[in-house]
Amino acid sequence: MVLNDTDLSIAVFIDLENVVIGVRDTGRKRFDMNLVLRRLVEKGKIVVKRAYADWSRYEDYKRPLHEAGIELIDMSSSRKTGKNSADIKMVVDALELGFTKTHIDTFALVSGDSDFSPLVSKLRENNKHIIGIGVKSSTSPLLVDNCDEFIYYDDLAKGTTKKPSGRGMSRLAKPKREAFEQLLDAMAALQRENKGVMWSSLVKDTMRRKQPQFSEEYHGYSSFSRLLEDAQKHKLIKLRSDPRSGTYVVEEAETEA
Repeated sequence: MVLNDTDLSIAVFIDLENVVIGVRDTGRKRFDMNLVLRRLVEKGKIVVKRAYADWSRYEDYKRPLHEAGIELIDMSSSRKTGKNSADIKMVVDALELGFTKTHIDTFALVSGDSDFSPLVSKLRENNKHIIGIGVKSSTSPLLVDNCDEFIYYDDLAKGTTKKPSGRGMSRLAKPKREAFEQLLDAMAALQRENKGVMWSSLVKDTMRRKQPQFSEEYHGYSSFSRLLEDAQKHKLIKLRSDPRSGTYVVEEAETEA
């Protein structure tokens, strides 16, 4: 499937047992779904979020997933009928959504189980873009190869301590510093997605997807253009004006040798 520069409309399906066990086997304490959601929201708008598990076995995950706005699908009979009952329910729901909700163009499958490879193939037949997310050591190469792109949870977990920064950021007032951090974070996200030209409107939309409460006025600016101009003044970014539209294009600041 060839994607353009418009935002993706994403449905997220989570095989919780698979990723929880996979994360546990790596020596990490627990699976953090927010790491996955923060990465996916850089790609587009998440419109469906569902997690499948026997929740009597994963009680400690119910609250954080609820807080993340994820619908919990209970497969309490999985002990009797086997793990595949949850897998089959997830497959059926994903296919139904793929056939009935044509505006959803992207499916994110959080699992490393090769059993989902036929689902991936069927969704791709119907012109859906597939993003896989799983733990590297417990993810089937067959699943990885079938997806349009695959994100390893291990890489997301490694990045938890990284924060966007620039010269002199620590000396800025908190509202301004937060605005610049969100700006640089959004630019980094767009670079990861190879968006090419970073129009100011695209940068702002990305900031709002990642932080829905974002408002330039809260940070002391009368317009988003004023925020960008101030960031350029602090040598965090470089701006150029598009000759046809007159709008700003945002670029990385040139770093000193």
